[in-house]
Amino acid sequence: MPTSAPPAESVSAADQPVSRGRIVVNRLFFRGMLFAMGSIAVAMSLVLRNENLVWRFAKAQARNLARMCGVRIRIRGAEQLGNEPYVFAPNHQSHFDIVALLGYLPGNNRFAAKVDLFREPVLGLVLRRMGMIPIDRDDRPNAIDRMNRASAAGVSAIVFPEGTRSEDGRLLPFKKGAFVTAIRAGVPIVPVVCKGTHEVMPKGARLSILPGEVEIVVLSPIPTRGLTYEDRDDLMQRVRAAITRELAQPA
Repeated sequence: MPTSAPPAESVSAADQPVSRGRIVVNRLFFRGMLFAMGSIAVAMSLVLRNENLVWRFAKAQARNLARMCGVRIRIRGAEQLGNEPYVFAPNHQSHFDIVALLGYLPGNNRFAAKVDLFREPVLGLVLRRMGMIPIDRDDRPNAIDRMNRASAAGVSAIVFPEGTRSEDGRLLPFKKGAFVTAIRAGVPIVPVVCKGTHEVMPKGARLSILPGEVEIVVLSPIPTRGLTYEDRDDLMQRVRAAITRELAQPA
């Protein structure tokens, strides 16, 4: 006796195949928007000399990019944040983490990036004009000083403690820079969890973006006042444990 087919509503949107044409169009959107956003951001910074205005423009365009590519992004837990500067410590699943965090993480934030990226002629110009924070791992005092100056100016830093993107979405070992910086600056560190970005934009997929859903989960800020350099490992483990617990939660 033949079995009956499952009802149509039991098949989720994530199970639907994505056409090659949509993937190509999304790739063009992504590359085109990056070029346009970067060019306009540089021009705005040169003419207006207002870094915060350039940042707000970039946030709006990141949201537009997500919508154009069919990616629905929601954020949870942002009500825990105040107006003070933070060090945000998100997991790093794909390039789309940057789009999602730029567009939807509240506050006046800047990404910390490897100093090598600032040496590239085009990308480096964009990063500098948007006020991103160069990090030289061979010159930690200078990196910490830059992060301290950002915090003193009321700017939060976004630092990926894994240092690079995960190949398969699983959490990589953490580096200690973000935690030392938060302790030295005396600002809270906030574990942040990016969910779904690996599926939307897998590493090694030539900047292809698949329509889908992404969630950003802001976890409870962890105070650092009173902590010392010797507390860096414990702080790192607290952040990693919090992110690990949230990643284990069902969607």
